[in-house]
Amino acid sequence: MVKIRLKRLGYKKNPLFRIVVLNSTTKREAAPIQQLGYYNPKTKEMQLDKQSALDWIKKGAKPTQTVQFLINNCNEEGKLNYTKKETVKLSKKAQAKMQAEKEAAAKAAETATEEAAAE
Repeated sequence: MVKIRLKRLGYKKNPLFRIVVLNSTTKREAAPIQQLGYYNPKTKEMQLDKQSALDWIKKGAKPTQTVQFLINNCNEEGKLNYTKKETVKLSKKAQAKMQAEKEAAAKAAETATEEAAAE
């Protein structure tokens, strides 16, 4: 069975992957049938020959889960459509402080509406 998978390159703690077509029984570092592109997970940089990858899938090649994600999330030029998440994770103390501020603001709004209704 032919698979489309990642071939690891790069040095320790700095991975770089090539997207290759291999026979499923061969080792990860074996000579590929065809190289389709590369992917750098640290910089989210990718170049992929999407048309060739889709042709291999039509011929019966099975992409790995990661490669399938990369194929689905790349544009026609083969670049990754990556948007950095804008949400910032807060510590538990910061979350508790924010919750207390929200509750205080809600109480202040309630008292303001009660005072306006009393007048």
